[in-house]
Amino acid sequence: MRSQGRVRFIRISARAQMALAGAAMVLLAAWLGTLGAMAVSRLSAGHEYAALLNREAAVAKSESRVQAYRDHINETTADLDRRQHFIEQMVQAHIGDLPHDKQAGETVSDSNGEAAATVKKVSAALPEARGLARIEAEQLAFVERLTRFADRKSAAASEAMRKLGLNPSAMISRSRAAEGGPLMKLATSADGSLDPRFRRMGASLARMDALENGLASIPQVSPAHVAYVSSSYGYRSDPFTGAAAFHAGLDFPGPMGSPIYAAAKGMVSFVGQRQGYGNCIEIDHGNGLMTRYGHLSGFRAHVGEKVGPGTVIGAMGSTGRSTGSHLHFEVRVNGQPVNPRPFLEAARNVQQETR
Repeated sequence: MRSQGRVRFIRISARAQMALAGAAMVLLAAWLGTLGAMAVSRLSAGHEYAALLNREAAVAKSESRVQAYRDHINETTADLDRRQHFIEQMVQAHIGDLPHDKQAGETVSDSNGEAAATVKKVSAALPEARGLARIEAEQLAFVERLTRFADRKSAAASEAMRKLGLNPSAMISRSRAAEGGPLMKLATSADGSLDPRFRRMGASLARMDALENGLASIPQVSPAHVAYVSSSYGYRSDPFTGAAAFHAGLDFPGPMGSPIYAAAKGMVSFVGQRQGYGNCIEIDHGNGLMTRYGHLSGFRAHVGEKVGPGTVIGAMGSTGRSTGSHLHFEVRVNGQPVNPRPFLEAARNVQQETR
């Protein structure tokens, strides 16, 4: 070291040198540590940024899936809406208008108020499901209208039967005397349960079907196209003896060979001869109802044949205990003869009875 033109020497002991070297190493380590921390910090920041981008991408993807589900709900709602309208149009075309009004004495539920409140709540909690809630409300209202329709049709059929002196409940019981088949349960929910409103609808439709089938089996079509009845049901003077006698049917006079018609739908149960009736046909209409056609000149039906109301089954004649060409027509309930006239009140060809 120079000082005032002279060279001077400073002696540093080994211990001091070691101390200085140690200090230099500490400074170098600190500097390297700072650089490393900066590098690690930058690397960590990069990872966090990448993770943030990944999270944003995931959020964007989930939002797109939610939108896709919403779009799917909208499509499903639209399909269900179209199906419901299709069902209602088919019912209107083949059955007619279903009643919207609720009459006194009817026991069918009315879910309109409850359904409207449900739609409102669902719309507030889950707007995208509003359409489904609305369709459900329409479906329940449709079920209730169809139930009212069935109940009213059943009431009309029951009243028609009572006017004929028949017991509607007994008709239904007899129609269910022989039933069977594999069990095929119906359900409206995934857990196998059946909504009570659907259960009620099913019961009402089954009752309507049984009563209307029974009504269709009741003789209501004139068995012969004639202008009058020559002998009615009940007391009369016997045409052969002149003595008091009971006549178990109606006599329809007409030309020999005139067509004889089935008075209602049923199955031909007898074709042949019976004492006093001559050539005779019997038709079983179910529910204990049977019609008998006597004094025929010919047969147009065979045993086991299913016939409908107005089907030609034979030809008018004068066989058996008869004084001239005519049809003897009987209606029997559980084997006992009843007056056929109430059953044929609506038949246009029966105008008046004469003795």
